[in-house]
Amino acid sequence: MPAKNPRINVVLEKPLYKSVQRLAEREGVSLSLKVRDLIKEALELEEDIGLSIFAEKRERTFSKTKALKHGEVW
Repeated sequence: MPAKNPRINVVLEKPLYKSVQRLAEREGVSLSLKVRDLIKEALELEEDIGLSIFAEKRERTFSKTKALKHGEVW
């Protein structure tokens, strides 16, 4: 029976594997679930970095004189 979720095979150096294994054991979850959670967290951090860069660019070009007032927007 095929798996319902896509799978990824990953090769880790032994120290990295041991670190993930310890985290999984400490939390009482499988290696697979711990790796999934770590990947989700890493993707959220990447997204936050991207949004931060976008916001900083917008802040640099912001002009109060050109900005719309609340009443003009709504």
